[in-house]
Amino acid sequence: MQARSPLKLTVLAVSATAMLFTAGCAGRGGKAKDTAFIARDVETLYAAAKARLDRGDTIVAAALFDEVERQHPYSPWARRAQLMSAFSYYLGKDYNKSVQAAQRFLSIHPGNRDAAYAYYLIALCYYEQISDTDRDQKITLQALNALNEVVRRYPNTRYAADARIKIDLVNDHLAGKEMQIGRYYERSGRWLAASYRFRNVVDRYQTTSHAPEALFRLVETSLQLGMPEEALKYASVLGANYPGSKWYDKAYKLMDKNAPGAAIR
Repeated sequence: MQARSPLKLTVLAVSATAMLFTAGCAGRGGKAKDTAFIARDVETLYAAAKARLDRGDTIVAAALFDEVERQHPYSPWARRAQLMSAFSYYLGKDYNKSVQAAQRFLSIHPGNRDAAYAYYLIALCYYEQISDTDRDQKITLQALNALNEVVRRYPNTRYAADARIKIDLVNDHLAGKEMQIGRYYERSGRWLAASYRFRNVVDRYQTTSHAPEALFRLVETSLQLGMPEEALKYASVLGANYPGSKWYDKAYKLMDKNAPGAAIR
């Protein structure tokens, strides 16, 4: 069974959020004619940055938003520009700079009403970088931690609602990685190492789509290790929770063949 690839961020979620910070600013400046970082009044500079963002020139937009803060650090526009810089870097897929910009915003404005979005944006940056299960899962764990932080800090927000959905997908991805390693060990005859990975799935990711197969693999490895009682235990759990699955049918046949005296409850 192949692990499912993580779903990509919906444009609607981010676009709607971006409007919180750009509303009311679109009409204050004309189309940006010059992106040179020369001294300009704050409204003109911010409008130039937004114009670049609207045109899809995300990296230049991020740099111009950074200029707003650099040239006018004590202006109310500077706070807004910090977060818009992070958002622009995110859209440009420069996730490291996006995370840095969002973290800078949080370090300066930890209690700001837009802090929830900054935490959410950090989580999205990690989430978008999740790769397939053949690669190291460090970034996946970072995504999981960041998403959990959103839920912990802002449980009743729309950001938390979306984070919970993504947490389920990340957990399924991590469970898929454990299953991949476990199957490799099992094919190599390393039954104890394989059973450890499968138990991780059952213990830590029991609500994922990989749990039924993990229980079946534990039946297999337990029988190979000469522990029919353990195999029966896992087969019984499989039957109680997934009675109609193909993995229960396979476990039933395997137990009937290798431990005919055992009865799966």
